[in-house]
Amino acid sequence: MPRYPSLSPTVTGIRGSVYSTLARRAAAHHGTLYPLHVGDTWMEPAEGCRMQDLTVEEHPGMHRYAPVQGLPQLLEAVAARVAQRSGVATTTDHVLIAAGATGALGATIGAMLSPGDEVLLMAPYWPLIAGIVRSFHGTPVDVPLIGAADSPETAVDAFEALRTPATVAVYLNTPHNPTGRVLPPSWIAALVAWAARHDLWVLSDEVYEDYVYEGEHTPARGLDPERIFVAHSFSKAYGMAGNRCGYVVGPADRMADLRKVSVHTFYSTPTASQLAALAALEGPGQAWVERARAQYAEIGRWSAERLGVP
Repeated sequence: MPRYPSLSPTVTGIRGSVYSTLARRAAAHHGTLYPLHVGDTWMEPAEGCRMQDLTVEEHPGMHRYAPVQGLPQLLEAVAARVAQRSGVATTTDHVLIAAGATGALGATIGAMLSPGDEVLLMAPYWPLIAGIVRSFHGTPVDVPLIGAADSPETAVDAFEALRTPATVAVYLNTPHNPTGRVLPPSWIAALVAWAARHDLWVLSDEVYEDYVYEGEHTPARGLDPERIFVAHSFSKAYGMAGNRCGYVVGPADRMADLRKVSVHTFYSTPTASQLAALAALEGPGQAWVERARAQYAEIGRWSAERLGVP
């Protein structure tokens, strides 16, 4: 039990910067650098969806707190989008607007975990997810999957091998960060069914859902809507990483507990960011995505050729 001047060993053990080693190597390099940073794109959002496009005259109260669940009009737009994409009836009661997908994942994990609970993380993974689990005094468990499993059965075996009585949830990520792999629908279905057999929650990180270059993304929510929470991001979809606006969709009767966590961490998502997100959903956002997807695909092919990799 830490006392002054010590702080929580749980937190002091978390890395403060997940990219610092790479940044130092890049800074020391004297040749040409190619930053593969699609997650924080160099492109500006679509015209009409930028901060300069928002005015107090058009949006009175844009500098005040938003409702903690999210702006009603954005909640409605998100619910309609999720219902259309997932094929599952979705209302605003299923949605929490969050401070980026990071905030969405934090609210979900915070609502799931008691100290010492384990979350099985599909590995390799986006590096912040392990720190989020530790921040809520849980234990992240790496499950080697990408490059290790080759079928739905071996994917399930990989998770089953690391399941313990302390396991409460599974983290899946497709389209996958960092490899770009898209999990086949049969893998997702098998893993969700396995989680159901063992009374586990499923947290599906689908922030790159708009950027699939081969094959097709399969939303997880339709497989077991009462068990699955899905994180989404306006940052990745519409080039709005600095706005910090995302959302999580889950069982309506559990979302009140996620809102408790969000209230006591980021309170509410920036109002102006939500207005920009709504503008993207209602206006030029999809056209921007289609242009960005084509450009990213071209750059990806060029990068692969340049690096001599698939």
